[in-house]
Amino acid sequence: MTLQSTAQKVRDKTMPLCTMVVAAAGSSSRMGGVDKLFALVGGIPVLQRTLWAIDNASLVSEIIVAAGENNMEAFAQLCAGAGLRKPVRVVKGGATRVHSVLSAALEAQPKTGIIAVHDGARPFATPALIDEMIRAGYRTQAAAPAVPVKDTVKVVGEDGAVITTPDRATLRAVQTPQVFHADLLKAALTAALQTGAAVTDDCSAVELLGKKVYLFPGEERNIKITTPQDLAVAESMIGEELL
Repeated sequence: MTLQSTAQKVRDKTMPLCTMVVAAAGSSSRMGGVDKLFALVGGIPVLQRTLWAIDNASLVSEIIVAAGENNMEAFAQLCAGAGLRKPVRVVKGGATRVHSVLSAALEAQPKTGIIAVHDGARPFATPALIDEMIRAGYRTQAAAPAVPVKDTVKVVGEDGAVITTPDRATLRAVQTPQVFHADLLKAALTAALQTGAAVTDDCSAVELLGKKVYLFPGEERNIKITTPQDLAVAESMIGEELL
């Protein structure tokens, strides 16, 4: 063991408890009638792969899955049969991501100081990325992984005409897990829920409070499965691992 790795382990032991909230209450509306979290990738449900990665992250203390009302029993059965070593609970989510994540965050154990939020449909995030984001969130109060945008992005008007073309060098595609000091995330989500702000990720809610969010290198393989095409890509990624 190197001196650096020993020092990191000492620092990790001084960190507060981290609860991982898994956002899993979505409707899978773009999956053509298939629930993406139960879809099989390499013969294993997407959500189970996601939970395995979280379970192998050393800095996660507990897992809370925010599920849709119709899926709570099925998710509980999946969690029970996944062979997870960390404590895991399934709670009822809400009509929006903000409502779902806040409901789960409020269920975190009292001593939780950090809350990480991960998409249930991101099965390829590595335990190393999860741990690194938790460390980053602890240091900065609000952190997320991100990768450079490869395509040219246009801002368009309602008529389809291009308004402007942002400098691609300044753009990032943000991933999860997004990690926050627990009190900050709860305050941000509560404010977003009260104002009805349209936020598409948890970082956006924190930004609306005027707080800084810091981005760190993500993983290109950390894709989110939202369409049948994404599922095909995920299958090909599993195939590459077996070669």
